[in-house]
Amino acid sequence: MIQQEGPGWRLARDPMRGQHPVLIGGEGWAFELTEDEWAALADLVLTLERQHRALVDQLMAEEAIELELDRGLWWGCLQGDRASWSVSVVLTPAAGRGVEGHWPSTASAAMVAAMRTLWDNRNDQCN
Repeated sequence: MIQQEGPGWRLARDPMRGQHPVLIGGEGWAFELTEDEWAALADLVLTLERQHRALVDQLMAEEAIELELDRGLWWGCLQGDRASWSVSVVLTPAAGRGVEGHWPSTASAAMVAAMRTLWDNRNDQCN
């Protein structure tokens, strides 16, 4: 089991939990994901963060940015400026439960770093 958490965020993966082995959470909320939902979410959030990193040097100090991605199952939005940003996500499957979550700027960078670590570990194990 891999579990990481900090103020305003939580991420855990336990392959023994069957259908929903990944748990993500924020301040006052959490939900479980399937491996496919997790893979799609991680790809979406890491892409948003990578896009922000690519644009950050082009932003003036007081300039705000909002990046959105819609990838079928998941919609995500990164909002902020050069120094800090928040992330919102919404899961909208064709059938079953829908969920949404938000990490404020005080938690988003740490959550994304934890997601990257879990994503890299998962990909290393698959190779």
